[in-house]
Amino acid sequence: MRERFRGQIAGTGSTSGIRVVVGDWRDTPLGAFSDAMVERADGHRLLLAPHPEAADFIAATYTFDKVRLEPISVVTTETGWRVRSPSLDLDLTLGRRTALGGLLRLVPRRLAESPTWSALTDPIARVLLRGVRTRGSAGGGRREYYGATDAHRVTAMRGSLDGVDLGAIAPVDPPCRFGFSSTPRRPTVTTVVTTVESVD
Repeated sequence: MRERFRGQIAGTGSTSGIRVVVGDWRDTPLGAFSDAMVERADGHRLLLAPHPEAADFIAATYTFDKVRLEPISVVTTETGWRVRSPSLDLDLTLGRRTALGGLLRLVPRRLAESPTWSALTDPIARVLLRGVRTRGSAGGGRREYYGATDAHRVTAMRGSLDGVDLGAIAPVDPPCRFGFSSTPRRPTVTTVVTTVESVD
């Protein structure tokens, strides 16, 4: 059985040491929703999810120290993203498409979204993008594949977590430890299809 999640993932670091990964999912088996995965400088991993179904699925796929159920929204503005929840305020300024994003757009979409392609690109992603993989374990006898189709640079950010200022934009370093893969070291918004399938 395969479940597919289509949307965008924004990953950014901050000078406070907090790294944030926001998912804005427009087409999924759970309906449209957004979520945020946060890793603090001390390694504490937090999931912000809008409803129990999303929280249960994400927490079964990735690893967290705490899960919070709360409304979370992602609004696309003229300059980037505005992310809001009771815990997280985050504004991201987007720049131009990355060189990798340009190459990804040359791959036919049907091929780019296939698990076979993700398996083929995994060794390349490991070498070119520190911490990034395109296939791995999703836990519970499942496997996960990331099929990226575009990428844009994040050029600036501002925000707060639990009312504490995040500071300025910084690399996603060290890589996030939610699952088998992190986001690119350089803050990026990636258009992606995530496929989760049972391997039993």
